[in-house]
Amino acid sequence: MPPRSDEPRRDPTGSRRGSSRAGSDRGREPRSGEPGVGGISDARAYTPRGRTIREGGGRDEPPARNEQRRTPRSTRSGDPFRPALQVLDGGRAAAGTRTGRRDQAPARGGVVRTVQARTPGTDELSPPRRRPAPRTTRRPERPTARRGSRKPPKPPRLADPRRRMRLGTVLTLALFAVIGIRLVALQAVETPAYADAGLSDRLRTVTLPAPRGAIYDQSGAALAHSVEARYVYADPTQVTDVSSTARALSPLLGIPASELAERMKPRKRPDGKASQFEYLARGVDVAQARKVMALELPGINTHRDERREVPGGDLAANLIGFTSPDMVGLEGLEARYDELLAGVDGERTYEVGLGDLAAPIPGGYSVTTKAKPGSSLRLTIDRDLQYMVQVILGRRMAQVQGSTGTAIAIDVATGEVLAQASHPTYNAAKPFPSEPTDREDAATSFVVDPGSVHKAITFGAALQEGVITKDTTLPVPNSVVRGGYPFSDSHPADGRRMSLPGMMAYSSNVGTIAIADRLGPDRLIDYQKRFGLGEPTGVGIPGEASGRLLPAEEWSDSAYGSVPIGHSVDATPLQMAAAYATIANDGRYIQPHLVKEVIGPDGKRTKPEPPKTRSVLSPDTAAELRTILEAVTTVDDATGLAAAIPGYRVAGKTGTGWRLVDGQKQPGEVASFIGMAPAEKPRYVIAVFAHTPGGGGGDIAAPAFREMMQFTLRHYRVPPSSAAPPKFEVFPR
Repeated sequence: MPPRSDEPRRDPTGSRRGSSRAGSDRGREPRSGEPGVGGISDARAYTPRGRTIREGGGRDEPPARNEQRRTPRSTRSGDPFRPALQVLDGGRAAAGTRTGRRDQAPARGGVVRTVQARTPGTDELSPPRRRPAPRTTRRPERPTARRGSRKPPKPPRLADPRRRMRLGTVLTLALFAVIGIRLVALQAVETPAYADAGLSDRLRTVTLPAPRGAIYDQSGAALAHSVEARYVYADPTQVTDVSSTARALSPLLGIPASELAERMKPRKRPDGKASQFEYLARGVDVAQARKVMALELPGINTHRDERREVPGGDLAANLIGFTSPDMVGLEGLEARYDELLAGVDGERTYEVGLGDLAAPIPGGYSVTTKAKPGSSLRLTIDRDLQYMVQVILGRRMAQVQGSTGTAIAIDVATGEVLAQASHPTYNAAKPFPSEPTDREDAATSFVVDPGSVHKAITFGAALQEGVITKDTTLPVPNSVVRGGYPFSDSHPADGRRMSLPGMMAYSSNVGTIAIADRLGPDRLIDYQKRFGLGEPTGVGIPGEASGRLLPAEEWSDSAYGSVPIGHSVDATPLQMAAAYATIANDGRYIQPHLVKEVIGPDGKRTKPEPPKTRSVLSPDTAAELRTILEAVTTVDDATGLAAAIPGYRVAGKTGTGWRLVDGQKQPGEVASFIGMAPAEKPRYVIAVFAHTPGGGGGDIAAPAFREMMQFTLRHYRVPPSSAAPPKFEVFPR
């Protein structure tokens, strides 16, 4: 169908033609010099293909009706981007601007741009092709709708700059708010945590060992104390030549080179990393450590250490015990009072640099917690008396090849242990080569059947209970049977009446059993407990044995004969010594103890808890019993004549028993003597026990007691007895 008259035609290139502002410029005359339809012939128009064509008078024929003519002003519209869009669109005018007729002349001053296809082989542009005729075949009928005038498409809506500004402002403010809140949190809330974390990376902490307290004797002489020393260590990862380094250190440390080389060999720790620290020697003298450092051996260094000095070597070693290289008490008083002696380590924390500047920063962070030295112990032990008791015991034990022996000296009035020796002994300064049995304190761990020294307890209980008096005499047969077991005497009485001093002097088993029959087992056991048997004395030595008393319900028929004379009774030498000290102290038991006072790091002296005391015998009964015991060292042919001391009255008792280990009787016998002097007013009690597998213990105990007591009386300047001992009649008429 023919095109509508109001629709602009298209040129052969497909662009629409028409004037966008024909109507607006219709009545205006062309200005001179302005290009027009019939104006200047050299006017050119720009085509999308970059060609120019002559317009208007450039040709003889008038412009064709179907040519597209536009003036520069005809393309102007409300959209400032329209000219540029027209150029990009190939010079086609927007539909909304083509409102003029096609046959109208171009406006004055307008420019007609026509795109013509170039004919091959010619220099001239071919005239524009006419629009092809409409097809004869008609398209299917569409619903007819009135087509209005086409409006130009709306330009793309650009973003509102004010909205962008507001959004950007909000985002910026939110970002700054988050940053501000985080800064406030860092500065006000998390500052300590970050400061501490940073500081911890620069801090070094060095332990300041607390000096271990000393152990003194009663006069203040050091029995054990600590001195500053050094330990030598190796970093195996830095040792360049193990063998040569070991040979250089061996003479300075006193350790074989082979042993040092073994310690310096590279090795792995449990976590799989290479070990960088191995001890080579502990407790090295400061002077020797300086010589080690002077060698400048790679991987070898020293550091502050502490060494325990024991000036006396084996002096009271079984009492004092020893410590580990780390100053931890392992045995004896060192172990019992370890917490008191050890003190509290201090530390120094300071700020250091990094790398080669790993040294304290002047003015940097530094906090020092001073070490609190350990407290010291002042014992009741007298160093001089302890030495003599040990010497005498060792010499006597060597004569009979005794296996185990002990001697205890007690101050009667206070219960203080003045000496407590053991055989065998060891050097507490170098304890590790010794055997464990050599380091035991025999006075508290040596469990024995005390034998006849127990008879003093039976006599004292009978006197206190009134079943006998000091003048009692009893007929004593040569033997008596209890539970089918015969008990006999070494000094037969042949049935004669015997006095109490005579029974004690000749150690009559038969007479003692007769007294126990009058007393009864319950009262005898009660007095055994009062005298301190059956429980530890609490003297302060770790591992002290308690002994054991046989309950009355467990007594067999033979126990009525064995218990009164000291068998079927488990006791330690210290328990028996404390029982005799009770007799010497007018019948008042005082718990034996070794610690006299505690000396704090500031020098303050503190007394320990008072020892336990209790009344066992009345003073009169105790005095009568002491007189009876004097017969042992004075009566002719008595068992304890070897314990007599010229010029002093001595009261005591001999005994022969057995040693028990885990309740089993050991071969041999245990000979003992416990005595006091001066007997009229005793000052000291000394007990001697000796286990001799081959026998002959009687030749040890009493003579050893005599030597020890003589030295003790002279050492403390005790005057001799003013009166001679009483005369005793063994078999009264």
